[in-house]
Amino acid sequence: MIFGRSERRKAPVEPVTLKILVAGGFGVGKTTLVGAVSEIRPLRTEELLTEAGRPVDDTEGVERKSTTTVAMDFGRITLREDLVLYLFGTPGQNRFWFLWDELATGALGAVVLADTRRLEDCFAAVDYFERRSIPFIVGVNCFDGAAQHPADAVRQALDLDPDVPVILCDARDKESVKDVLIGVVGHAAEAAERRQPAAT
Repeated sequence: MIFGRSERRKAPVEPVTLKILVAGGFGVGKTTLVGAVSEIRPLRTEELLTEAGRPVDDTEGVERKSTTTVAMDFGRITLREDLVLYLFGTPGQNRFWFLWDELATGALGAVVLADTRRLEDCFAAVDYFERRSIPFIVGVNCFDGAAQHPADAVRQALDLDPDVPVILCDARDKESVKDVLIGVVGHAAEAAERRQPAAT
């Protein structure tokens, strides 16, 4: 009671939950991105790189990497009271690509994380989402010491459609990652609008 009147309580908001994939090549920073922004302790399925895997795990350019995701990363972030994103990081190596179809089921959109030092490593992810008509954006992870390239140059190198956003980011920085996630949600919403039949 406040001044003799009962206080009206706001009805709890049932949030909309959306599934976003985080894909890209081996060692590009997918696990780091999910961990940087997740409000829960991320689920990780990382294993140590072994001598047996050396012939198939190309560590050129990421020589200090000692673990790899073998199934997925999972995290969650609340963007607004009524909007929650579930983040699923895909494994980067070819031998785990059979998991992608399962992870992609029900996804609103995807982030293809790119490293400009190994840009060819994200071609497969770009091709995957293009073929399945899953809206995606490209997040260019700006590694310390790596040459910086403008978004338009990355777009041209990846031969992306003009409407695919390219966003420079730091996968370690929560605010930077939030910008990327807001970008993919917005892009997916625009793609859904374009698919709607015109009103007659």
